[in-house]
Formats: sequence, structure tokens, C-alpha cells
Amino acid sequence: MKRRDFITLLGGAAAAWPLAARAQQGERMRRIGVLMSLAADDSESSRRLTAFVQALRQLGWTDGRNVQIEYRWGAGDPERIRKYAVELAALAPDVILSVATATVGPLRQATRAVPIVFVNVADPVGAGFVDSLARPGGNITGFALFEYGVSGKWLELLKEIAPRVTRVAVIRDAALAGGMGQWGALQSAAPSFGVELAPVGVHDAGEIERGLTAFARSPSGGLIVTGSTLAIVHRDLIVTLAARHKLPAVYWSRSFVPHGGLVCYGPDEVDSFRRAAAYVDRILRGEKPADLPVQAPTKYELVINLKTARALGIDVPPTLLARADEVIE
Repeated sequence: MKRRDFITLLGGAAAAWPLAARAQQGERMRRIGVLMSLAADDSESSRRLTAFVQALRQLGWTDGRNVQIEYRWGAGDPERIRKYAVELAALAPDVILSVATATVGPLRQATRAVPIVFVNVADPVGAGFVDSLARPGGNITGFALFEYGVSGKWLELLKEIAPRVTRVAVIRDAALAGGMGQWGALQSAAPSFGVELAPVGVHDAGEIERGLTAFARSPSGGLIVTGSTLAIVHRDLIVTLAARHKLPAVYWSRSFVPHGGLVCYGPDEVDSFRRAAAYVDRILRGEKPADLPVQAPTKYELVINLKTARALGIDVPPTLLARADEVIE
């Protein structure tokens, strides 16, 4: 579904809510809040939410018939996210889908009563969102993004595709527990791959451009982009700078590769949204978040962009191509 069609669909559904509610007076209308970390017109928003809405429909919940979905879009802006967290909590929905670490904290501050199901959170225990993965406690549960150990896999892939790399810039969000955790895991793995790491902040476009430009002044460099909302918000800039400075790069999310990123290895985020719909369904049917364990990803994706590899003068090893879930020509 194209992003414009998806946004039109949301707008049409919103307009139909009051009418549908009147038409279905014999059936209780439930309400789901959705707080997205990205913008409404971001292609990743439509890709992920389409999967969520379709999974809900398969479970018996149709927007405008027996459920009303209230969307809010954070667009990577902390102030906007805080505002919308308060706004959604005030609506007292039956459950809120919270997307990415940046949205869970504000929602947790806004309500301890409304059930919250999160997706794409790297370290929910370290961030203080849940007591433990097996027993979340409180009103929050969901789907973790990945284990920190996957960070070593990013270094392994970078050295496999670009063996001469000895210096690696690491784009990370130091304000997030997950950002610090991924950085720490990379630091632990770096000596075994014979590389030195250089952190680059992702707070805004200027910080990213200054950091990568300064890093690229010395040779034998590569790039790893760790998981954060801001990295996705600035993905076009990051991919452009990697190409400009001839930096072979490994990304945590598939969303970078169709935009020109070289290679990604990370969880299937669309699948996480489908699985989140199942938790939303269980809560709507009476279960409590405290009784639903936080789950890890079940699917990981390795995606390679051969066009980008050729532009960088990289010959991708056949063994790596054979392992790829998708190769973009």
C-alpha cells in the first residue's frame, strides 16, 4: 500500500467512526490508542501499521465497526511525543500501542492505569519500563527489539563485506538505555575484530554530518548505525553521507537498505507489529499486561543492496549473498 493511500485510508476511517458507532449500537465500541515515533507520511509508518491493522482484523477487530483507533504521530520530536502521550492517556483507551523507546517513557509518565503494548524497544528492563521480561508487572508489556549481543553480528558483517576496515563510526542515541547498551556491546566485541570505534551522536542532522565528516578524514573507515527512532528519522541523510564518504555501512533496520544503505541485519519489525496485535487482542478480551511476558523477535533479516556495493567498489562474498534474505539489485 502506498503511503498516500494509507494516510487517506486513516482519514476516511476517522471520518467514519461516529457513523459506524451509531450503526453498531448493539456492539460495544472499543478504543485503541497508537503513539508512533515517526511521522504519518514516513513509508515505515504505513508499512508497519498496515500489518498491525490487518492482524487486528484477522483477530476480529475492525476499525470503525467494533474498535476505534486513535493515531498520534511523534515524528521524532520529544516535545510532540510527550504532548501526544498525555493526550492519548486522557482519552482512557482500552489499550495503547507504543512504538519505540522514545514513546514508552512519556506514556508511562502519563498513565499507570491504561494497558500499554510496546514494540521496538531495545532494553525494556534497563529502561525501567518492566520489572522483568518474564513478569513485566504494572501496565506495560510488549516486544523487545533485539538482544545487545546482535551488535557483535554487525561488526562481523562489516568485516566480512569490507575486510580492510579498521575504524568504525557508530551512530547511536546516547540518551536511550538501548543506545548505551548497544555501544557497550560493540566496545566489548571490537578488539576481536581488530577495529577502533568512534561514537557519533544522532540528536540532529548537524551533529550527524559533523561527526561523520570528521571521522571520514582518515582512511579505512566503516559505519554501524545502531537502533533508535532518530536514526530512522535521519536515515536519508545517514545513507547519503555514507555514500559521499565511501563508508561501507551496516544498519540495524531494513528501512535503510531500499534508500541506498549497504547491508542490514536486524529483526523483522513488521512481524513485531503483527505479534503486537495479538497482545492487544488478548488485553481487549480481558488479560492484563502484567501477565503477558515481554517477547523477543522471532525473525531476523539480512538484506544487501548490490547497487550500493558496486558504487563503493565492494565485491560481496558469495557466501554472504547466499545467506541473505533479500538482495536488492
